[in-house]
Amino acid sequence: MATFLPEGYAPQPSPSLKTPLAVQEVMQAGKVLEARALVCDGEHNLIVDLGCMKGLIPREECALGIREGSTRDIAIISKVNKPVCFRITAIKSDERFRPYALLSRRAVQEECQEAYISRLRPGDVIKGKITHLEPFGCFVDIGCGLVSLLPIDAISVSRISHPRDRFTVGQNILAVVRSIGEDGKICLSHKELLGTWEENASAFSSGETVAGIIRSVENYGIFVELTPNLAGLAEVKEEVRAGQQASVYIKSLLPEKMKIKLIIVDAFDGPPLRKEFQYFVTDGHLDRFRYSPPSSGKTIETVFTEG
Repeated sequence: MATFLPEGYAPQPSPSLKTPLAVQEVMQAGKVLEARALVCDGEHNLIVDLGCMKGLIPREECALGIREGSTRDIAIISKVNKPVCFRITAIKSDERFRPYALLSRRAVQEECQEAYISRLRPGDVIKGKITHLEPFGCFVDIGCGLVSLLPIDAISVSRISHPRDRFTVGQNILAVVRSIGEDGKICLSHKELLGTWEENASAFSSGETVAGIIRSVENYGIFVELTPNLAGLAEVKEEVRAGQQASVYIKSLLPEKMKIKLIIVDAFDGPPLRKEFQYFVTDGHLDRFRYSPPSSGKTIETVFTEG
C-alpha cells in the first residue's frame, strides 16, 4: 500500500527549484510537492511560492469535489498559510512573459483516495492531523488534505466536554479506522490506541499522591482523570469544579471492579497540562481491543468488523 501523509504531518524539505529547468524536471518526474499557500485570490485560486517562480492552483484543482460542487469554497480559503500538496502540471507565461507553474492538488488527492484511503479497513492504524474542532468531535486529515470525523466519544475512555480538552488544531495524532460507510466515508477512533485499564493503571500504586484533572462532579462523587484512558472516583469535596487541576491520593486500585478510589488533596484552576499521548499501539491492524481486565466481571471491548 502506498504511503500518503496528512498535509504538514512531517516537515517537507523545500524543493530545489532555483531555475525553470528544475521546475520542468520535477514536473516531468511527477513528484508530489508540498508548500505553504500564501494567497487565495478573488477567483479562489491558491498561490504558492516555488522559489524561482509563482505556482498557481486553479480553483477547480484546489480540492477534490470543488469541480463537482460537493466541496465548498471555504475548503480553499481555509488553506491560506497552511501546507498544501500538489503536482506541477504545466509551465505557462503571464502577460509580462514571466513564467509561472500550474499546479493540481486535486490530482494528488484523487491518487491518495484511490491508492490508499479506498483500501483502508476497520482496525487499520493510521497517521492523522487535527484540522478543526467541533463540539461533537474533530476532523482529521488522514492523507493529502482528505478529512475524516473522529467523534468525541471515540477520543478517549475518560470523558471530555469538548475535543479541545484533548487536542489542538494542527496536532499530529494516530488513529484507528472505526468504520467505513456505504458512501466510503471513514469514521475514526482514538481511544483503542491509548491502552487498556491494566496498562494505564500499572503506572500508579496505592498510597501515591498524583496529578489529575477534574472531569465531572456528581452528587455521589467526583471523577478525576489520571490518564486519557483512566479515571477514578474521588469522595465529594466542596467547591470543586469540572476542568480544574487536582492532586489526588490513591486509596486503592480494584482491577476486578475496574475502579480506582481517590481522595482529592487539592483542586485549583490552571492551564490544561497537555502531554504527548502514550500510544500502546502505533501501527498495523487491530481486530479487536478489550479495555477491561480479564478479572473484571464487565467486558468493555471494541470489535473492528467490516459492514
